[in-house]
Amino acid sequence: MSNGRRGWRDIPLRWRLIGLVTLGTILNYLARSTLSVAAPQLKTEFGMTTEDYSWVVLAFQASYTVMQTVAGGVLDVLGTRLGFFLFAVGWALANMAHALATGWPSLALFRALLGASEAAAIPAGAKTVSEWFPPRERPLATSVFQMGTSVGNMIAPPLVAFCILAWNWQAAFVVTGGLSLVWAGLWYWSYRSPADHPALTTADRASMIAARDEDVDAKPATRKDLLKSRAFWGIAVPRFLAEPAWQTFNFFIPLYLVSVWKLDLKSIALWAWMPFLAADFGSLAAGMLPGWLMKRGVPLVASRKITMTVGALCMIGPACIGLAGSPGVAILLFCIGGFAHQMLSGALITLCADMFDSRTVGTASGMAGTSAWVGGMLFTLLIGQSADAWGYDPLFAALAALDLLAAGVLWSLLRATPRMARVTREGR
Repeated sequence: MSNGRRGWRDIPLRWRLIGLVTLGTILNYLARSTLSVAAPQLKTEFGMTTEDYSWVVLAFQASYTVMQTVAGGVLDVLGTRLGFFLFAVGWALANMAHALATGWPSLALFRALLGASEAAAIPAGAKTVSEWFPPRERPLATSVFQMGTSVGNMIAPPLVAFCILAWNWQAAFVVTGGLSLVWAGLWYWSYRSPADHPALTTADRASMIAARDEDVDAKPATRKDLLKSRAFWGIAVPRFLAEPAWQTFNFFIPLYLVSVWKLDLKSIALWAWMPFLAADFGSLAAGMLPGWLMKRGVPLVASRKITMTVGALCMIGPACIGLAGSPGVAILLFCIGGFAHQMLSGALITLCADMFDSRTVGTASGMAGTSAWVGGMLFTLLIGQSADAWGYDPLFAALAALDLLAAGVLWSLLRATPRMARVTREGR
C-alpha cells in the first residue's frame, strides 16, 4: 500500500540523471574552490603576493580555457558516459596532488592539471541536457545542474576551513579530491545515453527522440560550421564578456574579505558561502523565467535573451561594493552578484542546447566556454596587476559594465532560426 510519498525511482529518469550531473558539478566546483578558501594561509606559508596568487589562478584558467574546446570534442567522440568519467578521475587526482605543493610554482603546476581536467563539466552537462530533454524543459534542466556550480562554492568555505583547522591545508585538497573520485565511479556505473539506457522501453525511446525534435540538417554539424555560425558567436562573445564576474567571485572573494575587511579564516567560513547560496536562486530563476515568458507568447530564443538581460541589470548591485560600509553589506552585494550571474549564465548555456545538434553540442559548448574563460583569464591578469595598487572597487564596477555590454551583444547577434520559431509555435 502506498504511503503517498514519492521515492527516487518515481522521479522521471531524465531528471534523476540530471541530478547526477548536478552532484558532479558540485564536486567539480568544490575542488576548484578549495584553493580560494585556503589562499590566505597559503599566501603566508609560501610567501606569495597577490600577483603570485594571480599567476596560480591564471595557470588553472589557461589550461581550462584551452581544454574547454578539446573537452567538448572528446565528449562528442567518446560519448558523455566515458568522456565525463575520464575527466572526473583526472580532476580528482589533480586536486589531491595539490597537497604535494611546496611553493607557488608547484601549486601553479597542479592548478594547470586541475583546469585541464575540470573543463569537461559544463560541456558534459549541456550535452546531457541536449540528449535527454525537449526544448521547453532545457532551461530548467540546465539551471538544475548549473546550481551545482554555486553549491560547490557554497560548501567549500565551511568544509575547507574545517579540514584546515582540524588537520592541515593539505587535508583539504585530499578530502575534496577524494569525493570527486567516488562520484566518477558512480557516474560510470549509472549513466547511459537514451539509445543505450536499459531503463527505457523502445516506445519511451522513440517518444523521447520525437519530443526532442531533432533536426540535424537545420543546425551546424561540424566545428567549421560552428565557427561560421552567427548563432555561435552570438553566444560565445557574451560569454567572453560575462564570465569574468563569476571567476572573480570564485577566486577572489576570500582574499577581498581578508585584504579589505581583515577577516580571519573562521569569519570567511561564516560569510563567504552566502553569495553562492544566492547564486542557486539565480540558477532557478534562469530555469523558470523562460518558461513563464513562453507561456505568455514570448518566442523561445527571446525568452533566453530577456532572462540574460535581467541578470545583467542585477549586476549593478556588486558594482556598488565600493560604497559598502561593512563586510555584511559587501556580502549582500556579492549575493546580488551571485544571483545575477547565474541567471544570465544559465540562459547563455541553455542556448547551446537550443541552437546546436546534440552530436555537436559538446563541441559548441566547449568552444563557447573557451571564449568565456579567455575573458575570465584576462580579467584575472588585470586583478593581479592592479588590486594591490588600486583596490577592488573599480574592478567590481567594470564587471557590471561587461555584463551589460554582453546583453547588448546577445540581442544584436543572436537571431531565432525558423526551427526555433516552429518549436515555440508547436509548444514543445
